[in-house]
Amino acid sequence: MTYCIGLNLDDGLILASDSRTNAGVDHVRRAGKMRVFAQDGERVVVTLSAGNLSLTQNVLNLLEHRSRHETGSLGILNAQSMFQVAQLVGDAMREIRSRDEAYLRDSGIDPTGSFIVGGQIRGEAPRLFLVYSEGNFIESSDETPFFQTGEIKFGKPILDRVISSHTSLVEAAKCTLVSFDSTIRSNLSVGTPIDLLVYRRDSLKVEIQQRFEDDDPYLQAIRDSWNTSMRRAVEALPLPDWA
Repeated sequence: MTYCIGLNLDDGLILASDSRTNAGVDHVRRAGKMRVFAQDGERVVVTLSAGNLSLTQNVLNLLEHRSRHETGSLGILNAQSMFQVAQLVGDAMREIRSRDEAYLRDSGIDPTGSFIVGGQIRGEAPRLFLVYSEGNFIESSDETPFFQTGEIKFGKPILDRVISSHTSLVEAAKCTLVSFDSTIRSNLSVGTPIDLLVYRRDSLKVEIQQRFEDDDPYLQAIRDSWNTSMRRAVEALPLPDWA
């Protein structure tokens, strides 16, 4: 399994994913879930994937193959809007599932997956979509400025309490790393490295992209500071009547 977060804020986008694909006592693998499609001055499109890795990789590989080898084919790098990008991902998801699902189910393999798709194409504002396994999708809004996919429950409370569309990119990035740390602490199927991309609105280029390994000094500082702050916050809570 995995964990992915996408935030669409006034100042830009935050997109992040872990890199664990299988987890167990003696079976741990890593694979990046973030893929970036960028043309400076024209577009930045980022996909984050969760679920069956063969399904989600085939979806993106199919789109890349068609855009490169099929003349006139519509792809991520020539789509006219982020809405059209989300449609392409959803349609490719349906196509791959219709081809492979029966074979996967016969082998007892879950044939589902999902994508967070975010970015900006010149001429429109940054946009963020959550594409479901069935190929349908929803778009973020001021009321719902972030999406999660994968193992979402442990990292959601901090996002619900802190994130709004007006949150700065710096504060949102810190909150995102806390969300990942909380998830990793409570769920074996999510693990480092964490891929983080911060996109500044209207820049139309990738400026900030970083991978955090488990021993990264900044990630460790976030972890230690959050743990200390949480303990102090609990100690500062009002005493119950019986204490």
